[in-house]
Amino acid sequence: MASHPTRIPDAVSLPELTVRGIILGALITVVFTASNVYLGLKVGLTFSSSIPAAVISMAVLRALRGGNILENNMVQTQASAAGTLSSIIFVLPGLLMIGHWQGFPFGLTLAICASGGILGVLFTIPLRRAMVVDSNLPYPEGVAAAEILRVGSEGDDVVSADAKASPARREGANEASGVREIAFGGVVSALFAFATGGLRVLGESITAWIPAGTAVFRLTTGFSLALIGAGYLIGIVSGLAILLGIVFSWGIAVPVLTSVTPNTDGQAIATFANGLWQHKVRFIGAGVIGVSAIWTLLTLAKPMVDGVRTSLTALGQSRDARGKSAALGRTEQDLSPYWVIGLTLVCVAVWVITFGVFLAEAPLPFGAIATLVACGVVFAVVFGFLVAAACGYMAGLVGSSASPISGIGIVAVVLVSLLILSVSQASGLLDTSEGSKLAIALALFTTSAVIAIATISNDNLQDLKTGWLVGATPWRQQVALLIGCVVGAAVIPPVLNLLYNAYGFIDALPRPGMDPSQALSAPQAILMTAIAKGIFTHQLDWSMLGIGALLGLALIAIDAALVKRGGAARLPVIAVGIGIYLPPTIGSVLVIGALLGWIAQRVLKARAKAQGKDYGPFAEAAERRGVLLASGLIVGESLVGVAMAMIVGFTGSDSPLAIVGSGFAPTAEWLALVVFAGICVVLIRRVLATTR
Repeated sequence: MASHPTRIPDAVSLPELTVRGIILGALITVVFTASNVYLGLKVGLTFSSSIPAAVISMAVLRALRGGNILENNMVQTQASAAGTLSSIIFVLPGLLMIGHWQGFPFGLTLAICASGGILGVLFTIPLRRAMVVDSNLPYPEGVAAAEILRVGSEGDDVVSADAKASPARREGANEASGVREIAFGGVVSALFAFATGGLRVLGESITAWIPAGTAVFRLTTGFSLALIGAGYLIGIVSGLAILLGIVFSWGIAVPVLTSVTPNTDGQAIATFANGLWQHKVRFIGAGVIGVSAIWTLLTLAKPMVDGVRTSLTALGQSRDARGKSAALGRTEQDLSPYWVIGLTLVCVAVWVITFGVFLAEAPLPFGAIATLVACGVVFAVVFGFLVAAACGYMAGLVGSSASPISGIGIVAVVLVSLLILSVSQASGLLDTSEGSKLAIALALFTTSAVIAIATISNDNLQDLKTGWLVGATPWRQQVALLIGCVVGAAVIPPVLNLLYNAYGFIDALPRPGMDPSQALSAPQAILMTAIAKGIFTHQLDWSMLGIGALLGLALIAIDAALVKRGGAARLPVIAVGIGIYLPPTIGSVLVIGALLGWIAQRVLKARAKAQGKDYGPFAEAAERRGVLLASGLIVGESLVGVAMAMIVGFTGSDSPLAIVGSGFAPTAEWLALVVFAGICVVLIRRVLATTR
């Protein structure tokens, strides 16, 4: 690989893993972890915190009259690991939904998150050389983070004159302006979220139910600037795929089911249609996602095996003829194999204890409990290792944000549920309702361990790619990732408890009399809980999953045909499944955000053509501004959600700051539509302002 002018060479040693950097990374971790937990529980999505963390780090360290590209890289590495680990919330709330937990125990939640995250780092270390150094994988988020770090380092002495002289890099791209964009997006999003969720003067969504005979159609959109930011980041291809899923769900599946299913209870059309979507159509989406995940694993089998083989070969070549360790350059030094093996054994031991505590009250003899503990730990470690390699490759191919973690979770919960079901039948655990509940809980708990490994392995190689591009020391980055996992794992349990006590989850409200409409949807947790319960109670609607699997295979065939044609068009099957099973008030806003990003790109291309300029350098500053604005939108609304949770928990009221009554709701919906549209226009104009 050719050296980039801002890649720090091996011979140069700069401060990297510093005490102030670790402290700053921990503070950023708290903010982004809380934001990701809230966003994930509300809409089933999390965002990559690498780029905003890098921008904030550069601004803070520059204000302290210090910092360099490598120290900034360590801060964003630590913060991104913790933000990614928050995806554990895709499963853990299910333990409350089935009534096994009444809150999130700090010790158990910390242990499952921290150990899983650490294993996710350790399992992908042997893949670094093959998948990062010697690979042509694009790593979109890792490359973007490296570019942000390079821009912020242009005033450093280590940056060459060529890089300093690049006008495309100078234009509107210093760290101060980056922080301003994040702050602008955050303030706008926070004020809008406060008006909707706090004062209630703006509605959160607007819906039109359209009956056509006995069939029911739904047109709807939510009003969430955080989702606009998330949609902007996922891009138009994924956005249109989600739209396809929404159209299939509410334009085909629900209308067909409402027309052929008798409404024997005389329910309102909204309640009737929503019930069919929740109990039927959503599982079609699960089938699509599951098939997509399995297909991805199959297609990546050979590259994963080749990657491991190349890494082991490189490890052998790092020793001289006498078997002694050969000197490696600074940017080739991974964490010692002894540390990797030792930490892996420690994490496995922690899991054995954690699973033992989790099952301590099971009405079973010690031998049966030990068998269940062994099943849970062995499955989590073995399947987690396989998933780590797959997720690392997928992150390099499509980025961490677009990697199908939900699909991995669905495959994991099905496999582990079938495993525990077979073992539990022999032990007699399923003979009572409490025993069945415990078996379901164990399946979810084990799946959460797999998800922890998968999410961090997804993030690890992305960060290591950033580090390779800027000349970081790999073992120091890996230590930063480990620190980020521990810090994030410590933040997650209190934030989860705070949000649960303030809002509750669908099917799990902490107090009687709470407003179910304000409950956090936690869509993945609901889906995986329903799958686990269906397997253990033998009531899972396999027909809907089967339809989803067939639909997924058809979509995979369409995507393969598009690839064979050699064009740039692709069909992200996982995104179609997400569009089917996410509530349409969520999916529709993601589509709007993706469309806004596409509109901005089209305008930029038109301006570049009109001015006779090359699109890449011309649009660089605007595209960076869009990414930072989108990140700010997500963080602002998420932090208001966490703050409102504190107020709700303190006052015990569902709407402590509301200044209007329920009769204002119809007006609030139309008012929100106008304000929401106006803000979207302002955001696009701000993105495009640098190219006028």
